[in-house]
Amino acid sequence: MKPVEFERAADGYQAVGNAAHAAKDRITDQAMVQMRGGELKGVALTAALKRLERLSDNFHYAQVECGLISLALNGFAVELRSAQRKLNDAMDDAVSAGFTVRDDGSVHWEATLGEVKEDTDFKRTKAQGFADRIGDALGDATKADQKWAPQLERLKAHNDLTVSDKDWADVHNDTLALRKASGTYLREGDLPDGKSPAENAKWWKRLTADERAGYTALYPASVGALDGLPSDVRDDANRTVLEEKRAKLQLELDSFPKMPMKYQPPTSGTTEAYREWRDKTGGEERIKFLERSLNGIGQIEERFDRTGTASKPGEPRLPQAYLLGFDPVGAGDGRVIIANGNPDTADHTAVYVPGTGAGLPKIEGDLTRGETLWSASQSLAPGKEISTITWLDYDTPRSAVPIKDGDFIPEATDPEYAQKAAPALNQFMSGVQEAQGGPAGSHTTIVGHSYGSTAIGEASKHGDLAADDIVVAGSPGMQTGHADNLDVDKGHVWAMAGSFSVDQVPTGGRLVGLGGDNNVPTDPEFGANIMRTDTVDHSGYWARDAGGWSMSLRNQAHVITGDYDEVTLE
Repeated sequence: MKPVEFERAADGYQAVGNAAHAAKDRITDQAMVQMRGGELKGVALTAALKRLERLSDNFHYAQVECGLISLALNGFAVELRSAQRKLNDAMDDAVSAGFTVRDDGSVHWEATLGEVKEDTDFKRTKAQGFADRIGDALGDATKADQKWAPQLERLKAHNDLTVSDKDWADVHNDTLALRKASGTYLREGDLPDGKSPAENAKWWKRLTADERAGYTALYPASVGALDGLPSDVRDDANRTVLEEKRAKLQLELDSFPKMPMKYQPPTSGTTEAYREWRDKTGGEERIKFLERSLNGIGQIEERFDRTGTASKPGEPRLPQAYLLGFDPVGAGDGRVIIANGNPDTADHTAVYVPGTGAGLPKIEGDLTRGETLWSASQSLAPGKEISTITWLDYDTPRSAVPIKDGDFIPEATDPEYAQKAAPALNQFMSGVQEAQGGPAGSHTTIVGHSYGSTAIGEASKHGDLAADDIVVAGSPGMQTGHADNLDVDKGHVWAMAGSFSVDQVPTGGRLVGLGGDNNVPTDPEFGANIMRTDTVDHSGYWARDAGGWSMSLRNQAHVITGDYDEVTLE
């Protein structure tokens, strides 16, 4: 038996997977980008992009499945080598002791002239020990074969051109089965847990190429969540998670039996049939959750599709998007982290933290703000590489109480949401800095809207926020009474807020105590640079005006690009 042959086969499948990955990237990041910005328009463009999208999905599926096949083959080879070493050690020891190992595995010795019974019994016992060791080694090899052969068998794909939701759901099931089979090979427990971004990066760099591919194939969600790893690695892992999660959610939604009659007149109570349906399926609330989650995933996929397009004529075309975090069933309404451009290589990086009510189901607005920040910043610094990141990796306040002119959200008065967000935000910012090569790798700004600024304040006041500048808009308070308490150099905290008639949130935050010493960032006593704004409401700080970029947006972009002298102050 030659384990190297299985390892070579594993290398071959990994090479095919890498080629599929490269082909997918060429389609999505080159061909489709150029087509969106070219001469082709209308129905022809839509049809061509749809074809290419299907081809890209096929390559992605091939990449993931080939990775799993390579993993299974390597896992089998590892166990086979271990069994073979046991076999060779047993045979070598037997020969060294003067025994002969025959082709059938039996251990033989020659009796010497005049040998007494005690000598014969001793040799027989020794021979049996060697035979047992040989039998154990052969048993290990048989167990490995019986374990890994079914895993390879289940990785056969349907021979068609459509990667269906069921196919992606099967990928998830295949991965779970391989985790169980892998045993001590690439164990989940070997992944960093609760480590710093620097430790995560050190662990990743220490791995071989096969180990990196194996961990990414087996534990994509865990790899995708590791702060400090390269952005392209996290993006690749999280896109697999997104495809698998989307498929499972869609299949569950499609499988819902039709809702029976809910009420039976003239009574006002629910029918027995409806109650049985609700208890079995999770009812209307489960349907709403599935629809909301799928809607949010669709908005993320639409951002992928906007790569290479400009939001407005004359603006720079959007760069590649990087999915740095994704969990549709996280606390609240799911978690998303998505970057415009690669932060690892950016000259200027901005991390936007949304506030009250943000979640996966309506992520489009916060993604658009991140895109707008990128477009404005890139326009003001055309020779520089810009990356803007929408960071929604915390449970935002969202329980609303209807009032006359909208909704009041009592949870937004509670600092606990910010306190819980702070460690994750600090960890992420440190991870961005680690992947960039250190503090000098990029000029980094963190931008907070509304309650997002409260989360930034909570993270920053502990003195470990990896950022050069802090920008807040419509802030209800930052859990501290003065800018000097925040973890950036003096003069690098920037704030803007509309008048009370336009934005009541700062005043409300001051009244409920989200600031310190009754100060919010736009109070002179807070000590921030107060920027002029032309917003028309609490959500308008990223709006365009008739001339292009609004004053509010230009001011933020000037800070992001380090062009402080151009900021318009109050």
